[in-house]
Amino acid sequence: MSGIDWEEYTERVLQCVEQVPSGRATTYGVIAEVVGAALGGGGPRLVGSVMAAHGGPVPWWRVVRADGSLPSSHQGEARLRYLEEGTPLRASGNVDIKRALFRPQL
Repeated sequence: MSGIDWEEYTERVLQCVEQVPSGRATTYGVIAEVVGAALGGGGPRLVGSVMAAHGGPVPWWRVVRADGSLPSSHQGEARLRYLEEGTPLRASGNVDIKRALFRPQL
């Protein structure tokens, strides 16, 4: 992450997550694209690191992997929130990312 300010990157990632409306989702990769375009770097793993360290106060369950899944440690609580919010789900229980995808902007 040379040349990228960690605090600014973190703030931008969290801003993106806060934009995702109820019943929708975005991916680590989409956030990495949006923030990377603004700051010149970073990737999905870096977004995941930000979320792991600082994502508690934002709607973290609305950020999923490209296949619509979450780490197994988050699936129970996230699934309840998806059902409450009416997030489109596939039969597997993963978010139907084709129907739910939201692309935040900075």
